[in-house]
Amino acid sequence: MTTKLSLANLDKLPAKVAAPGYKRESLKAGILHFGVGNFHRAHQAVYLDDLFNTGGGHDWALVGAGVFEGEKAGRAKLAEQDWLTTVVEQDEGHMVARVTGAMIDFLVPGETEAIIDRLADPAIRIVSLTITEGGYFIDPASGYFNPEHPDIIADANDPDHPKTVFGLILAGLVRRRDARVQPFTVMSCDNIPHNGRVTSDGVIGLARLFDRDLAEWVAGNVAFPNGMVDRITPATTDRERNILAADFGVDDNWPVFCEPFRQWVLEDNFTAGRPALEKVGVQFVPDVSPYELMKIRILNGGHATIAYPAGLMDIHFVHEAMQEPLVRGFLAKLEHDEIIPTVPPVPDTDLEDYYQLIERRFSNPKIGDTVRRLCLDGSNRQPKFIIPTIAARLKAGAGVAGLALESAFWCRYCFGTTDSGSVIEPNDPSWERMQATARAAKADPSAWLAMEDIYGEVGRSPAFVEAFSHALKTVWDVGARETLTRYLAGKL
Repeated sequence: MTTKLSLANLDKLPAKVAAPGYKRESLKAGILHFGVGNFHRAHQAVYLDDLFNTGGGHDWALVGAGVFEGEKAGRAKLAEQDWLTTVVEQDEGHMVARVTGAMIDFLVPGETEAIIDRLADPAIRIVSLTITEGGYFIDPASGYFNPEHPDIIADANDPDHPKTVFGLILAGLVRRRDARVQPFTVMSCDNIPHNGRVTSDGVIGLARLFDRDLAEWVAGNVAFPNGMVDRITPATTDRERNILAADFGVDDNWPVFCEPFRQWVLEDNFTAGRPALEKVGVQFVPDVSPYELMKIRILNGGHATIAYPAGLMDIHFVHEAMQEPLVRGFLAKLEHDEIIPTVPPVPDTDLEDYYQLIERRFSNPKIGDTVRRLCLDGSNRQPKFIIPTIAARLKAGAGVAGLALESAFWCRYCFGTTDSGSVIEPNDPSWERMQATARAAKADPSAWLAMEDIYGEVGRSPAFVEAFSHALKTVWDVGARETLTRYLAGKL
C-alpha cells in the first residue's frame, strides 16, 4: 500500500519519510527558475527546503519556468502532486527519503506572456537557471557566446516575443526598468566554467543585437554571480519509482534519487538580496574560480574519462565501470599523471583528498547512474571538461597520451557501435555530425580533430595530433579493453 504524494497527504506519509517542517501556505515566491529537472530538484530546491525548515527565508520560494514543449511533461507530473518532490539520498549503507516543498508554482512552458509577467513581478528577486551546457549558445572552440545562432538571431529580430531563456530574461528586465523596479539577479546553477560570466555574455550579447542602451543598462545594473554546483543525480526511471514505492511506500510521479554529497560554492554578488543559504551549507566566497576549475577538471573530466571506454565495453552503470579494474585504473592514472597537475591550489582543499572523494562517489552502487548519461552531449561537454586540460598540458610542454586516449575513446564511441558490435543509439544533439566525422576518422584521424568549433588550436597541435592518431588506431585495432591494458602497462 502506497501513499500518493500530494499536499493533502503530507500528514499521511510513512513515518520514515520526512515531510516539510513548514506550512506551504506560508511561502511566497522569490525565485523564478528555468529548467526544472532532476539536478535542480536535488540541489537548489533541497538547500531552499533546508532553509525553510529552519523557519527562515519563506519569501524565497521557487516558481518553475521553461521554454521547450518537452518540459510540459515534467510540469504535468509535478502538478499532479502539488509541485512536491520526493528526494532519496543513498549510498552503501545509507538510504533516506524526504519530501521537499520549496516550489510553489510552475508556469506553463512556452507561455511567453505569463513568464514575462512573472519576471516583471517585484517579488521575483532572483532568476536561476539549470538549462544544461547546450542552453547558453556558446561557441565550443572559443568558449564565448555565439551571437550568430539562429535562435538568438530570431529573438533579436523579435524581442517582444522571445523564444530563448535569454530573450525572456531581457523582456522581464525591460519591464522592470521601465517600471523603475529593481532588476533581479541572474544566477546560473549549471555545471559550466564561469557560469555567471557565460550567462552575462549571453544576456548582454543578445541585447547588443537589438538595443545597445539596454545592453549597457544590464551590464551596469544586473548581477550575474559565478557558482560551482555539485551533486550526482541520475535520470528518473521506473526503477527509481518502484524502489520508492517498495521501500518507502510513496507513489511519486517524478522522484529524484541522488548521492548524499552536495556542494554549492557561490559568489556573494546579488542585485536585490538573497536567501540566507549560508545557514544551510552554501559557501559564499569572493571568487569561485579555484573551486569550479577543480571540480570541472577532476570530477567532470573524470566522468568523461570513464564514460567512453565503459560504453565501448557495454558496461551499463557507473559503479559497474568503477568495479572494472581497467576503467578504474585508467581514471586514476589519467587523473594523477595529466589532469590534477593542471589544477592550481584551492583554498582549504587537498586535491588528493578531493580525488579520493570523487572515486568513492563514482563507486556508489546505490545511485544507478548510467554510463550512457555520462556519454551524453560530448560535443558540448568535451570542450568544457577535457579540451582546456589538453590545452594547458600542451602549453606547459607536458605529455598528453592519456588525454589523447580519452578523445580517441570518445571518437570511437561516436562511430555508433560498441566493441561487441551493439548499436549505440544517438546520444548527442549533433549525433549525425559526430557519427559521420567518427566514421571518416577511422581511416583519417585528422578528420576528428578538424572540428574547429570543438578542438580549436588543440586540434592543430602536432603533439596532440600524433598522440590522438596513435590512440585511435590502437582502439580500432585491438579494442578498448586491450588498449587500456597497454596504457596501464606503459606500452601504448
